[in-house]
Amino acid sequence: MENFKVLVIGGSRNIGYYSAVRLLALGATVTFLLRSPQVFDQDDTIQNYIKEGKARLIQGDALVKNDVRRAWPEARVDDTRPVDFLIFTVGGPPHFSLTKGVTLTPPNLVTQSLINVLETLPSPRPKIIAVSSIGIMQASHKSLPIPLKPFYRYILPALHKDKRGAEEAIAHSAGWEWDARDSAGDEILGVDWTSRIPNPGEFKSVVVIRPALLTDGECRADVKGKGSEAYRVKEGDLESTWTISRKDVAHFLVEGVVRHWQEWEGKCASIAY
Repeated sequence: MENFKVLVIGGSRNIGYYSAVRLLALGATVTFLLRSPQVFDQDDTIQNYIKEGKARLIQGDALVKNDVRRAWPEARVDDTRPVDFLIFTVGGPPHFSLTKGVTLTPPNLVTQSLINVLETLPSPRPKIIAVSSIGIMQASHKSLPIPLKPFYRYILPALHKDKRGAEEAIAHSAGWEWDARDSAGDEILGVDWTSRIPNPGEFKSVVVIRPALLTDGECRADVKGKGSEAYRVKEGDLESTWTISRKDVAHFLVEGVVRHWQEWEGKCASIAY
């Protein structure tokens, strides 16, 4: 991956950050689009890569289409080759209320940021890896362990509606089947969303990763030396999905998907312990 060029949107922390650090360690050049580049001022790991010219920080907001459009040429660095991968892990500070559960501001943060990405795709187009969640569709919700179903249904519905909107936009562009009952609706997607992104089936270089309930635990794949045997991965839905650490999701994203792109391209992969 010595010559890989990667744009990370949503990489200030968690899965996006851990994935970026893994890619940097493998020799990739990683460009971060960040609302606040100062988030890495005290991060010795990122600062060392900045000094080496391998990590690059761009101030911008994924909700602003022109900021996303500007990030693509910046991520090409010396312009000798196009961007190889976009890692999309957008999120934001969560808010909790008794009536709505956990929410983001705005409520369509993930969806609209992803639509801005799809609307501004450069040529040649990069490969996209987007992180979503297990249990957000009607069919996949049924496969959740019974104790988790109320938590997903009453605490996380607003967050998951936003993620469904992002997945619906990806499904449209990739030409995947989509159950209309899972639609996030115009309040999340916008009334003109299909006109802003690639036509159905026009963009297939995408993988969606759906983690189980996320934890801040260790990377079992590294610590226990089991590699991908440390967790379960399956195209489509997994049964008995409880938890997965953010660091193990990042491990799969890089060691599983990036390294084995042909195996996963055009698929949705669920991951859990």
